[in-house]
Amino acid sequence: MANIHDVARVAGVSISTVSYALSGKRPIGEKTRLRIDEAVRQLDYMPNAAGRMLAGTRTRIFALTAPLRSDTYAPAHMAFVLAVATAARKYDYDVLLLTEDEATDGLRRVSSSRLVDGIIVLDVSVQDERAELVRSLGVPAALIGVPGDAEGLVCVDLDFEAAAALAVDRLVDAGHASIALLGHPEVVYERGSNFPMRFRDGFLRRAAERGVAASFSMVEKDPAQVRAALARVLDAAPAPTGLVVHAEEGVHKVILEAVAARGLSVPQDLSVIAGVPTFDTSSFTPPLDAIPLIPADSCTRAVELAVQQLDSTVEPRIELIPPKYHDHGSVAAPSPGT
Repeated sequence: MANIHDVARVAGVSISTVSYALSGKRPIGEKTRLRIDEAVRQLDYMPNAAGRMLAGTRTRIFALTAPLRSDTYAPAHMAFVLAVATAARKYDYDVLLLTEDEATDGLRRVSSSRLVDGIIVLDVSVQDERAELVRSLGVPAALIGVPGDAEGLVCVDLDFEAAAALAVDRLVDAGHASIALLGHPEVVYERGSNFPMRFRDGFLRRAAERGVAASFSMVEKDPAQVRAALARVLDAAPAPTGLVVHAEEGVHKVILEAVAARGLSVPQDLSVIAGVPTFDTSSFTPPLDAIPLIPADSCTRAVELAVQQLDSTVEPRIELIPPKYHDHGSVAAPSPGT
């Protein structure tokens, strides 16, 4: 069985450098790290970490890569982390949480040192470097989200395009001919966050298919900016009579307050739908119809697929969960003359 001395010899580095690379205790140059990773794979080196001394022994740990960024909406983020951990416990697995923004180093480290049996990927972007890394590592893995290139990957997610289309259909079927979508801050779309873009594109595509006027506006988190964005949308021509909000909980509340301040009532003057919220909208004033994003749905299935890969082959796939509409009375036919 290979040992750390063998890895150091093949990689052409010192034993301490190998130790630092595998433990992450000190920064290692990228070229050096790649040589060490290659030596680990070539020698099938298995360090003592987590008691994994013998080939075939499992750690019963999944790595969960869930980067925390400056604009991360913590309540939703942690709801997904908790859902993964809860699902993993049903299989007697624990979760090692990797929260660094540059998550590839963490994945390389825990994979090469065999600290984990598999990987769960959260907060997937269109151009996600973790997707290519997961493909190259060859370990059991499941993505909760869909990158731009999903070839060879196992992905699970809500069908955001269908969710947006469902919102459009509900408004159009109620008689609305002009609708609008208020979305996330600009930075979320700039970095290529996958699900907001899919929801936006699904909304605009379905509106075009239904032949109604539709607009999309990005909304920042600051209350003053939220109110200004709403004013621009409602003062446009033609003024929308139906509104879909795809944003954080606080943004929804500011929008409802601003709507009331304009002397408008929901749904008599303006129909409003919450697009894929992870929070309860039935307690809002007024309660809002919602097409909820339920973390347990995708997380449970992703963990299940990762567990299946431990003992058998799971063909690459994209599993999309059908959306459901929750009616709380915030959609009605537009008022006559609007």
